[in-house]
Amino acid sequence: MAVITNIEDLRTIARRRCPRVMFDYVDSGSYDEVTRDANREELRAIRFRQRVLIDTTGRSMAAELLGSQLSMPVAIAPTGLTGLVYGDGEILAARAAEAEGTIYTLSTMSICTIEDVRAATKKPFWFQLYVFRDRGFSEEIMARASAAQCPVLFVTVDLPQRGQRHCDLKNGLTVPPRFSLKNAIDIATKPAWVARVLLGKRKTFGNVDDYLRRKNISLGTANWSQTHFDQSLNWRDIDWIRKVWPGKLVLKGILDVDDAKTAVAAGVDGIVVSNHGGRQLDGAPATIRVLPEIAGTVGDRLEVLFDGGIRSGQDVIKALALGARGCLIGRAYLYGLAAQGEAGVRKALGIIRDEMDITMMLTGLRDLKRVPREVLYNGDGRDFPRN
Repeated sequence: MAVITNIEDLRTIARRRCPRVMFDYVDSGSYDEVTRDANREELRAIRFRQRVLIDTTGRSMAAELLGSQLSMPVAIAPTGLTGLVYGDGEILAARAAEAEGTIYTLSTMSICTIEDVRAATKKPFWFQLYVFRDRGFSEEIMARASAAQCPVLFVTVDLPQRGQRHCDLKNGLTVPPRFSLKNAIDIATKPAWVARVLLGKRKTFGNVDDYLRRKNISLGTANWSQTHFDQSLNWRDIDWIRKVWPGKLVLKGILDVDDAKTAVAAGVDGIVVSNHGGRQLDGAPATIRVLPEIAGTVGDRLEVLFDGGIRSGQDVIKALALGARGCLIGRAYLYGLAAQGEAGVRKALGIIRDEMDITMMLTGLRDLKRVPREVLYNGDGRDFPRN
């Protein structure tokens, strides 16, 4: 059995155990993947100041994010099609997050439904909304999330249409998966994956199945967002969502300081500084590049969360030092899920936790509720704006 020491080990196992069509769906970015790669490259380029002879006993990673008490400032991001990465993947990831003292965010475009995940968990989870052209259905799905006691709604604002991901088109990604000459041989070599997916509760987008039946709509993955997501969504619609949604409201996909200021004026509770993992506008800046200015401008008026390129506990602490209240992980947990199911998600979270702990010791940190900018080494050539 392979010794797993970091997220990259989980990624290697995931590539081996998951069909190419699903691994590439997780791993790829849009177009030339410039922004996907920049997320990693710019995080990796940041350096810490190593400090010694500082008493760091009694270290605490405990965090409060959006009213939820967590064991660390890391939550699981919403990701679509998770139940095809591993059968019942949304349920398993939510359970893993719960067991590790953190929280899971369920996507509108999940395979398992809101109700499936709620029935399988003891504590509330967060929910992410894609706004449909059919506003009645959007209100219906918000009501379902509220009935499931989800305390926070993340509205994704950077996907009026799906950015082109070359791998998905070339691999023939569909939901549910369709066997073709191109992918049949590869899928046939992954019998454990096939068995898990076949035995899973659902094979399609569970949250929207009933809507599709009512409207007599057939689903095609490639043009799904173009056909059904509301491209007219704008700042005035935030008032409508606030009236419908009773809990906390977060906008996911803020990448510009002017948009962050407008989010404050709109009265939302938080934002996620995010470029959708480099899966939308290719050529957009890395999220860590814009985080300091955004957090420094609006961080005292709403909660600023961060995602994009996180593969380690060191990455999390870098983001906290540059102004984030907490971080969301996407690919990192999906690699664990594809590799080992629920145990793999727990492994991914545990790896990040352990890396944060040693980084705290070696940088002189005792509490992650406040990570000063000074924890970073200023001689690394970075020109980030100061908070």
